Parts: sequence; structure tokens; C-alpha cells
Amino acid sequence: MKKSDIEKAIETIREGGVVIFPTDTAFGIGCRIDDERAVRRLFEIRNRPRTQATPVLVASVEMAQKYLQPIPPVVSERLVRHYWPGALTIVLPCLEEVPDLVRGGGETLGVRMPNHPAAWEIIKGVDVPILGPSANFHGDATPYSFEDLNPALVKLVDYVVPGECSVKQASTVVDCSVEPWKILRQGVVELRIEPFDKLRVKVGN
Repeated sequence: MKKSDIEKAIETIREGGVVIFPTDTAFGIGCRIDDERAVRRLFEIRNRPRTQATPVLVASVEMAQKYLQPIPPVVSERLVRHYWPGALTIVLPCLEEVPDLVRGGGETLGVRMPNHPAAWEIIKGVDVPILGPSANFHGDATPYSFEDLNPALVKLVDYVVPGECSVKQASTVVDCSVEPWKILRQGVVELRIEPFDKLRVKVGN
């Protein structure tokens, strides 16, 4: 992967464009979280239902915290410290500044810090969270390699960053806005939450 690819992706997203890029889990399609026109366009490109929240990717805990209610210490200690960067998406109560479309009309936001140098550099360069759903039309197969990308989707975006996904499995999604925490999707990070005790999180990957 060329440095120029990353620089072009950063410039494109900064200016309100939509970019396809590799992450550790799968290829993602993203735009900046604070550009509602770009967010609407991304939803339209993917044919994603407007009521379905979309995950966002961050380069640091501090970046995530700017869009979330205070992250509970137990979440930081049990999950963030161990699994960020990595393949764990954490759903938490968010601030009103998060566009309604991103949170699907709800009051929570799914956040992940990818463990992939190109994705991390792009997010850090844009300097705000970027949307991070998989780069496919809604309902189609998730692309875990560059060859899996649908040419019809590629034609609709502003730039595509080539590269490889290191994990090639979906992230685990855990909702920490409820008690006890609820696993919404069991992915590459294996979590098991013991009944009636959210503090006993058994982890392994």
C-alpha cells in the first residue's frame, strides 16, 4: 500500500467524500461523522435502511469520547483496555451531536478502534470518527478481500484504498448501554457475559 493512497483517502474524506478502505476485519466504506450530506450519501450508496444505525471507527479513546456520554470505568477496564485497537465494537450512549442517521434514530453509538495501520492512519488524518460499515450493498456478502468488492459499488464512491484485511472476520458487537451487557454479534473476539453479573466478562480470541 502506498502512502499516497492513504493521503488521498484522508483528503477525500476531509472534503466530504466517501472512501472504501481495508480494516483488520473487512473492507469498510466511510465518510466523516460530522458531514450529514456525506452520511446521507453513504447510506444511499449502500442502500442501507435509514433506521439502521451504523458503526463508527476511531483512532483513539479520546476521539470516541468526544461523541459519547462518559465511558463507564468498567467498560474502559474490561473491554477498551484489552480489545482496542481490535475487532470489538462497543455500543454506548452517545451525545446529541451524533447525526440522527448514524445512530438510527436511537441514543447509542457503536464504536471501534481498528487494528490496521492504514485504517488507523486515515482516521487519525481526518481527525474525526469515520463511518465504518462493511463495503457492500445492504444484504450482500461482507468483503474480506479486495477481490470481494462489488465493482458496481466501487463505481459509486470517490476513492478506493487497496490493501489486505488481517483478520478477515466480523467484529464482535457488545451493547454496554444496557445491564447486563448484551452481545449483539459474536465475531472474532469471543465474549461470554455471565447471567446477572455484567462484571464477569469471560474473554478470549
